[in-house]
Amino acid sequence: MDGLVMDGLSSAPAGDEEDDRWCMAVRLLGRVEKHLDTTLQRRHGLPLSEYRALCALSRAQDGEAMRMSELADRIGLKDSTVTRLVGRLETQGLAARAPGAGDGRAVTALITAEGRERYAQATPTYRAALGSALDAARTNIHLADLAAWVRTGLSAVAGTPSAPRSPGRD
Repeated sequence: MDGLVMDGLSSAPAGDEEDDRWCMAVRLLGRVEKHLDTTLQRRHGLPLSEYRALCALSRAQDGEAMRMSELADRIGLKDSTVTRLVGRLETQGLAARAPGAGDGRAVTALITAEGRERYAQATPTYRAALGSALDAARTNIHLADLAAWVRTGLSAVAGTPSAPRSPGRD
């Protein structure tokens, strides 16, 4: 993962306050994801994981196929889970698999025209549900700052801007 030390032991351990803040961030993420998943399923018959995969595939450079491992990294799932997910999308005609260019062992996925259409239809619902969930979270004193930062890029407490986005990042 970009910018993260993953060995778990190379820096000072987190304290109680950091652990509490992390739990609040996880709580916000869980609430928002539950709302997004329920809304997308109800209105489009599309689980959040499938929506995220379509989103990532739709943003592949020049419409190129994406390696399964890269897709897994972009949507935060394990490779084996993404393989099954792409299989479901392929069955629905929303994505296709292809051998990786230059590496016969690698498998890639790309979004189909039907997948682009389904993604485009679901995106306004996704964004409305995201805005609604973030606005609701801003009423909770423990979640308000994080929700405000996601919504505006500014800290609700200090009014400070977030770090600039890296070019090419989703």
